[in-house]
Amino acid sequence: MREKLPLWVLFCLALAHLPSPTASVAVMSVDLGSEWMKIAIVKPGVPMEIVLNKESRRKTPVAVCLKENERLFGDGALGVSVKNPKVVYRYIQNLLGKTAENPQVAQYQKHFPEHQIVKDEKRGTVYFKYSEEMQYSPVEILGMVLNYSSGLAQDFAEQPIKDAVITVPAFFNQAERRAVLQAAQMAGLKVLQLINDNTAVALNYGVFRRKDINSTAQNVMFYDMGSGSTTATVVTYQTVKTKESGTQPQLQIRGVGFDRTLGGFEMELRLRDHLAKLFNEQKKSTKDVRENLRAMAKLLKEAQRLKTVLSANAEHVAQIEGLMDDIDFKAKVTRAEFEALCPDLFERVPGPVQQALASSEMSMDEIEQVILVGGATRVPKVQEVLLKAVGREELAKNINADEAAAMGAVYQAAALSKAFKVKPFLVRDAAVFPVQVEFSRETEEEDGVKGVKHNKRILFQRMAPYPQRKVITFNRYNDDFDFYINYGDLSFLSQDDLKMFGSQNLTTVKLSGVGNSFKKNSDAESKGIKAHFNMDESGVLILDRVESVFETIVEEKEEESTLTKLGNTISSLFGGGSSEPSANVTEPVQDEEEVPPESGKDQDEPVEKPDESVKEKPDTEEKTEEEPQTEEKKPDKEGSDKEQPEEEKEAEKAEKTDEVKTNGAQEEEKEAEKKAKPQKKSKISVDIGVDLEVNDVLDPSLEDIVASRKKLQDLTNRDLEKQEREKTLNSLEAFIFETQDKLYQDEYQAVVTEEEKEDISAKLSAASSWMDEEGYTAGTKELKEKLSELKKLCKAMFFRVEERKKWPDRLAALDSMLNHSTIFLKSAKMIPEDDQIFTEVELKTLEKVINETTDWKNETVAEQEKRSPTEKPVLLSKEIEAKLSLLDREVNYLLNKAKFAKPKPKPKPKDKNSTSTESNKTSSADSEKVIPPKNETEGVEEAIPAEEPPTEENKNEEPETEQKVVEETEGTETSDKSNSGILVVALSVFTTSRFMSCGKEVITLLSYIISPKKHVPEILHWSTHTKTMC
Repeated sequence: MREKLPLWVLFCLALAHLPSPTASVAVMSVDLGSEWMKIAIVKPGVPMEIVLNKESRRKTPVAVCLKENERLFGDGALGVSVKNPKVVYRYIQNLLGKTAENPQVAQYQKHFPEHQIVKDEKRGTVYFKYSEEMQYSPVEILGMVLNYSSGLAQDFAEQPIKDAVITVPAFFNQAERRAVLQAAQMAGLKVLQLINDNTAVALNYGVFRRKDINSTAQNVMFYDMGSGSTTATVVTYQTVKTKESGTQPQLQIRGVGFDRTLGGFEMELRLRDHLAKLFNEQKKSTKDVRENLRAMAKLLKEAQRLKTVLSANAEHVAQIEGLMDDIDFKAKVTRAEFEALCPDLFERVPGPVQQALASSEMSMDEIEQVILVGGATRVPKVQEVLLKAVGREELAKNINADEAAAMGAVYQAAALSKAFKVKPFLVRDAAVFPVQVEFSRETEEEDGVKGVKHNKRILFQRMAPYPQRKVITFNRYNDDFDFYINYGDLSFLSQDDLKMFGSQNLTTVKLSGVGNSFKKNSDAESKGIKAHFNMDESGVLILDRVESVFETIVEEKEEESTLTKLGNTISSLFGGGSSEPSANVTEPVQDEEEVPPESGKDQDEPVEKPDESVKEKPDTEEKTEEEPQTEEKKPDKEGSDKEQPEEEKEAEKAEKTDEVKTNGAQEEEKEAEKKAKPQKKSKISVDIGVDLEVNDVLDPSLEDIVASRKKLQDLTNRDLEKQEREKTLNSLEAFIFETQDKLYQDEYQAVVTEEEKEDISAKLSAASSWMDEEGYTAGTKELKEKLSELKKLCKAMFFRVEERKKWPDRLAALDSMLNHSTIFLKSAKMIPEDDQIFTEVELKTLEKVINETTDWKNETVAEQEKRSPTEKPVLLSKEIEAKLSLLDREVNYLLNKAKFAKPKPKPKPKDKNSTSTESNKTSSADSEKVIPPKNETEGVEEAIPAEEPPTEENKNEEPETEQKVVEETEGTETSDKSNSGILVVALSVFTTSRFMSCGKEVITLLSYIISPKKHVPEILHWSTHTKTMC
């Protein structure tokens, strides 16, 4: 055992591992649709905001343009798609996690015949092949899109962002979800969670209606028709009690229905084909427009615009300039014609609603409202058919149909991040597809014939909540065996959906080491082989571990003292316990649910009932793992309670008959006591080797992921290098043109000689010629060198011009500072000696700085005036700023001292028992803390009422006013004190006004102070006036 570290050391180590406050704390969400993506961020001070792209739009097309030397995203890629559709890749979501034989791959090829789609022989998936050098899989292209979204979010947030929540369709299976995670890994993003887009919408809806949610269940249906698919979701909102945070609102996904191919894109394709037909009927060209890929791309773009316009208008004119062979196209299309193109699509609109109600086991009467989400729900015919299907008077549109998913996902991202604290909102998502475990074992019939029994156990039922952990126990195996993880009953899917779904077999699990575990623990009782499964927050099923569990009986050790237990608990909190794990000991996982053990009957009928009870009572799931263990321990406790009195009786008998018994009898008695001691059952677990064989879509190997990341990083570096080159090229071009223009401006001609001007002009002309011939093909390094050479040539000229521009303002500031400082120094010297707050050294230092600054200024300005403007200046703006800073520092020091200085106390009358010198010495240290007498303060306040500054008309009254003031203060000994207090007030005014446009007021005030006659009312008036004005 290692020595335990002291608690203070462990506490310091814990603090050292806390996250740095300077680290990036922003998080993002990406609503990844088939046609558009929306990005949202949360950062300190910015709660839940949609990210604007480079075109200042709130949504960005999911499109990537991959040329030989160029890569474009979003609107830039869409612009290229009508010119060269072969290099633009769109709607890649339909190819994620699909094998080459999947019907959706053939459908994609039909929609986009310009792309060459090739099968990956290693994994069975597909990739795009543009040339031998340019080959990209759908996952890699999605990785590029996610990397681009991360860049947009970082530019918007102005800080790096790596944590993200990404939305996926609720009908994505395990292979499709893993593909999105792989793409995020290639993009360098840390995925906090893959959240279903319908769940994100429901969360956004609930967050902003938190006050309306109560203990009564509210059922809401969200109907989401996007570009590529349609989903209907039944959600229940209500408040529930939790141990951690009390009563909180919760949303639970109760039912989901979907149609993978019903969406706005299918309508646009039919409208595109209709426009192509109209163009062919006009017979302006002998060629068929449908055979021209570029023309069909133009028609698709116009069809998308036309569908949007027809949602609000009964008819519209479609027009394209130069559709094919420089022939323009123009045709009128009505909404009725558009609706006639898609009757079968509109018939499929109610399908997801019926599926959602069936899976939730609800009727339409229990649904309070139906809320529309997604862009395609804006088509009037869709709303009309949906209204009839749900039997409502109107459909709710009280949510942002485009941005709700992104905003809900970013709220979840903030909740999952440790950097933000949000109000809890519990989310119970549901697994759309059931998952089961299948295995076979040998059986022996009554007639001795051996057979094989095939068993199935449902792991996750349809609409089972997740995240959730499950444990399956295999009781009848004592050697290595295999079992299979597959999808359960998918009979609720249509035949077309089943074909698009892909393989229904997920994983083959091969266990090794089972037989060895039984041999090593032959003296212990086997409790079966336990497989621990976890469906995480992203809906991805993971086999955590498999263990062989045994139970053995051990003698109960003496119970540890309370202090020892307390010390061990505190040490374990800080990780101070032994770092070596105890062998073969596994603590029970509290949140795991034990799947019911296999029964004697065949098939899965008996095991479905426990799952139904689990579904009905989800709150008891976490306790199911611990209940069997507590039952096992009860007999031991009861036995020990009964045996304890017998031990006490035997001990009493032994004491009474101790003299009579022989040694042999005593030994027998000891053995009997040992047998009577209580015994404890100990659990031993042995990890079993697991070999997973993926059966649906093979995951890329680690080497493949590293290679893909390198490929994407190379493309990113190429893009950054291209941006840097374009920036340098623009800077060089702008420098040449601007400098050539400046040579003819008066302020530049004044500071250069003719020879210098000709030299600069010649080199700029040469650089311009070089730009026309070689500059646009030159590398970044060469362009930077050329720009640096020209800047060095013109540096002296630019310096002289900049200096001459700065002189007037800098010199004016210096003159003002010198003027104010001089007046301040004179006023400070006028303070009576008894009230002086500045030392002689401080005043002399300020005077020295003023004199030196004045002399330097006069000498340098005179020297500069003798020099020619074309020579290097001796009067430098940075030196003027240095002089200003020095003078400001000295004055600031004295002003701050004046502001915080307190009046000295009145001298106390001489005492017979003490000398005045001694009292002065002893009280000098405490003099600053004495509070001024009330009569002084009241005198100052009473003298303030003067409202107007003195004028020539009332100057004659000044001596009389002054005489009255002197007469009033003659009887007191505070006349000098009052004047010094007035001076401090004036100095404090100077503190706040010396850098503002109050020079006239300040100088007037100080002139009264410096005057031999103390104009007390005027001084007080100007102090108040200056404070008010400045």
